[in-house]
Amino acid sequence: MKFEYAIIVKSRTRLESLIERFNTKAQAKFYIERLGGDFDDYENEHEIFHASLVSLQTQLSKWIKNKTVERVYLPSFIFSEKNLIVVIGQDGLVANTAKYSNNCPIIAVNPDKNRYDGILLPFDISDFIWGVENVISDRYNAKTVRFAEAKLNDGQRLLAFNDLFVGASSHISARYKISYNNKTEEHSSSGLVVSTPAGSTGWLSSIFNMAYGVTSMFEKNLKPQRPELKDNELVFAVREPFQSIRTQTGITTGVIKNQDHLMVESLMPTSGVIFSDGIETDFLKFNSGTVATIGMARETAQLVMK
Repeated sequence: MKFEYAIIVKSRTRLESLIERFNTKAQAKFYIERLGGDFDDYENEHEIFHASLVSLQTQLSKWIKNKTVERVYLPSFIFSEKNLIVVIGQDGLVANTAKYSNNCPIIAVNPDKNRYDGILLPFDISDFIWGVENVISDRYNAKTVRFAEAKLNDGQRLLAFNDLFVGASSHISARYKISYNNKTEEHSSSGLVVSTPAGSTGWLSSIFNMAYGVTSMFEKNLKPQRPELKDNELVFAVREPFQSIRTQTGITTGVIKNQDHLMVESLMPTSGVIFSDGIETDFLKFNSGTVATIGMARETAQLVMK
């Protein structure tokens, strides 16, 4: 395949977001330092990121035409099969980009290895061009990542690279019916999280940490467990289920395999939502009468590996 363009995907730095909020850098600095914050950290992060970005753009321009897209424009950006994607930023930006990538190869670059863990960022500024060369010459290795999908009974869909959240948009209890393994219950809870293998070390792991912490108060010598999912599996966990005359707690966690599905029907007149990968602005309304079918999506993403 002949690639015509590389699309560089980036996010604004924290400093850029502060300047947008307070109009000038001086006002942003005054606000942070007045509250006892370290403004130098914001400046250092910004400078290192932009030095990395300029280096990336300079190196990339020697190989292929390229243009830069901000993360906020991803939902409306249409990737072509003749695009390769270079993401520079944090791990979360890879997840956000993958959902819209149209299966284009993604080369993920860590701009600051002293600041970001980079679990999804195998490359840095010193070696990413090797990945670009291999993609252009069709000699690259890629990890295929499958998405989770929430499909509503009105036809709307939402994909998730890491996880889906189903619940209420505020801290009120979420009310819904849940069906799994031929059983159905009515729930009142803090919502439920459905995780992919890629997301099992994120939000889902914190739920396991909480469950382990509470249980270990009463169960001595308990060993913490972590979910290990196969590529064709999702796992769901209900957060803080409440048992009452009307609500049950028998269905609190489970694995969704292959073509299996989890069904959730909203019982919330208002404020019900489904969002993905922690981005609350990327959501579907989930109010009374709405039924969500959750399972593996047909779409995939290709993460270029070393």
